[in-house]
Amino acid sequence: MLRYKADLKTLLWMILTTTLFVALWRAPALSWWLYVPFVYFSIAAAIMAHNHNHVRTWKSGLLNHATDIWITLFYGYPLFAWIPTHNQNHHKYNNTKPDHTHTWRFWEANSLLTLLAYPAISAFYQQPAIGGYLTSLYSKNRPQLYAGVTQIVCLVAWVATALVLDWRKALLYVVIPQQVSLTTVLVFNYLQHVHADEEDEWNHSRNFTGWLLNFLMFNNGCHTVHHITPGLHWSLTPAEHRKLAHKINPALNEPSLLRYLVRTYLLAPFVPSLRHESMRLARQAGSRP
Repeated sequence: MLRYKADLKTLLWMILTTTLFVALWRAPALSWWLYVPFVYFSIAAAIMAHNHNHVRTWKSGLLNHATDIWITLFYGYPLFAWIPTHNQNHHKYNNTKPDHTHTWRFWEANSLLTLLAYPAISAFYQQPAIGGYLTSLYSKNRPQLYAGVTQIVCLVAWVATALVLDWRKALLYVVIPQQVSLTTVLVFNYLQHVHADEEDEWNHSRNFTGWLLNFLMFNNGCHTVHHITPGLHWSLTPAEHRKLAHKINPALNEPSLLRYLVRTYLLAPFVPSLRHESMRLARQAGSRP
């Protein structure tokens, strides 16, 4: 029933996420040994939302709709919202000005401040596209509209029921993990595009190539190839990345996300030699790096 055998991992992650949630909710007190992995799996739900949106997990439409609902609950936002903001916009405009999620809306800097501000700004500018998409479905595709509304209703019911049952547990095990999930996926988008050159064939995205990160994030560190072939299943992106890695500026193939974060946001403000140039600004100035 799975379209790709590799999505046995997706199915396992869904089972583990649900199991951890039930265990946490039933536990008499907060268990950090369960909570920390659960927060990771909530972040993974955002990555699964991205993957499932690009390449449907199942051959069965019913199972895909059920997966839509599951992801919506643990990711914390209706899955259909990826279509107008990500598929139809981000992949079409890829960090250029019409992209609702472009990284240089108010500033060209790449600092800790811009990193922390980006999720809220990006989320705000995506909302009109989501509303417009739902409105267009009313006349163009009623079944898709009903599916989207179902996701919204299920999400509201999920959060409301949790709050009624136990508002403290609802905050800890539903609301906070959802917000971490939503924020993390936006931060990851920022990191993969900021200071790249959105108009360059090969240098429009930053890749994080470390094995552990890509295991945890379903190979979403391989971002250049994802933009070139967005319909490529997540399990196939590392092999395709290796084929074209030599065409990408080495500065955009980062072996470690952690080292990049420390170097760029903690050390570079005090060590000028660690700062990296914006490739888009270099292009505009006529001096591509």
